Amino acid sequence: MKVRGCLIGLAIGIVLTLLAVGLVSGGAEMFSGSRIGEIDITGTILGSRSTLNELKKFRKNSSIKAILLRMDSPGGAVAPSQEIYTEVLRTVKVKPVVVSMGSVAASGAYYIASAATRILADPGTLTGSIGVIIHLPNMQGLFDKVGYKTVTIKSGQFKDIGDPDREITPAEQALLQSTIDTTYNQFVRDVSRARNLPEAQVRKIADGRVILGEDALKFKLIDQIGNYEDALRVAGRLGGIKGEPEVQKAKKDHSSLLGALIGGKASERLSQILASPSSGLMYELPGFGTR
Repeated sequence: MKVRGCLIGLAIGIVLTLLAVGLVSGGAEMFSGSRIGEIDITGTILGSRSTLNELKKFRKNSSIKAILLRMDSPGGAVAPSQEIYTEVLRTVKVKPVVVSMGSVAASGAYYIASAATRILADPGTLTGSIGVIIHLPNMQGLFDKVGYKTVTIKSGQFKDIGDPDREITPAEQALLQSTIDTTYNQFVRDVSRARNLPEAQVRKIADGRVILGEDALKFKLIDQIGNYEDALRVAGRLGGIKGEPEVQKAKKDHSSLLGALIGGKASERLSQILASPSSGLMYELPGFGTR
């Protein structure tokens, strides 16, 4: 009897241990084989690492049948937006990616969304804003008043381009405009390809204008008017899930002390703000970002 009791106790202990390990490691995978993976893209996009990792994990997870990107972002920096766009394109070849737009999903956020299998937005969602912007503060007048001056020693004509204590030169402005134009053409080209729209058609509305969800449907920038729940149903259908789909939200990145304290995405955003200058190429809806 004692031996039998010990064996039963040992079996219960093993089961409880497996349950605990499963829960700690995202163990919902142990109990369900057909789920939707949800990734949130919120706030100004200043980094891509955590979103790229989340996309790759869900793409490789066979129990995740579709991915839902829930967006509430005015866009952000050019390179991270392009990196996530590319990863979404890579993912849709493996499993469907559905975008659910919230209050705003504009500029860089729309860039990313355009790569998805299907895009849903509310009638009043602010989207579009296809364009590129760079902010260069000019504080020369203020510096003159307070008697502040800097001495700049540089290696080339354009090394201190955007220096706030002087006017921008015509040559610098021409160089920056060329860079803006090139980046803008990349935006239009990629949206055209991803949405299967003629480039000329995209250019007609790619003048930085904000477009409501209802109008975005007319312009074929989105596929359907619908809310978050509608997007879940679409993702479930495209993923071949029967009945109400179960959702697995992406885990937060706690790989650093800062991430453990305030969350992976917030940590990445804060580190980007601290490390970056106040100006840079942005796919962003002015007035909705960090500045």
